[in-house]
Amino acid sequence: MSIEQKFAPTITNEQTATLPAIRFEGEVQIVDTEQGLIEACNYLSQHSVIGFDTETRPSFKAGITNRVALIQLSTPERCYLFRLCRMKFGRELQRLLENPDIKKVGADVAGDIRSLNQLRHIRAAGFIDLQTIAPQWGIEEKSLRKLSAIVLGKRVSKAQRLSNWEAAQFTEQQISYAATDAWVCLEILAKLEATPKCNPAPAQEIKAQAEPQKIEQKAEQKAKSRRRPFRRRKPHNSKPTTETKE
Repeated sequence: MSIEQKFAPTITNEQTATLPAIRFEGEVQIVDTEQGLIEACNYLSQHSVIGFDTETRPSFKAGITNRVALIQLSTPERCYLFRLCRMKFGRELQRLLENPDIKKVGADVAGDIRSLNQLRHIRAAGFIDLQTIAPQWGIEEKSLRKLSAIVLGKRVSKAQRLSNWEAAQFTEQQISYAATDAWVCLEILAKLEATPKCNPAPAQEIKAQAEPQKIEQKAEQKAKSRRRPFRRRKPHNSKPTTETKE
């Protein structure tokens, strides 16, 4: 017996723009000290599922990419904004990201972890990527904005995406944006899990450490193949001959 699909597979930008906005209304704490990081990780470690996202200061020059400036980790009631550009990437935070018993849900998780590995090598575990599991409910969209629109019927603002995430002080708009992006991943996952799947498949967790390595290896192999000069291969065991064609 087939299960009726509950969610639309796609949604247009125009349709998304008409939806009511959604934002995180809970407590937000900015973490930029070692002690603050330890306390935040202790709190987050008491939860089995948390929302996850990162932010990077945008670069407007070709070929230049900045490092991750911010990690957002959220529970339903509280969101922590870890300012990696202003403190060390603590071991407590690394252990949290590597703990398979604490599920971290986000969108494009592999890309985020690949970027974080530029700061500290992470054996990421326990990550759930909404982009990976959404097709089990017949959803074809990948962006967090459209996943929220389809699943929650709410619009996530992206107005602050290209703002300066290394600024000395965040604006209220930046704080709200960053917290909402991590928290809304929890809301989307909860709604999906409460809805029957129309394309049942084993839940897939991103082994984000391995995935970026595969991507980088493929890119490196492709680059090497482009640089490799063409060489004509000689026939195997070929022997010179003195015969002439008549």
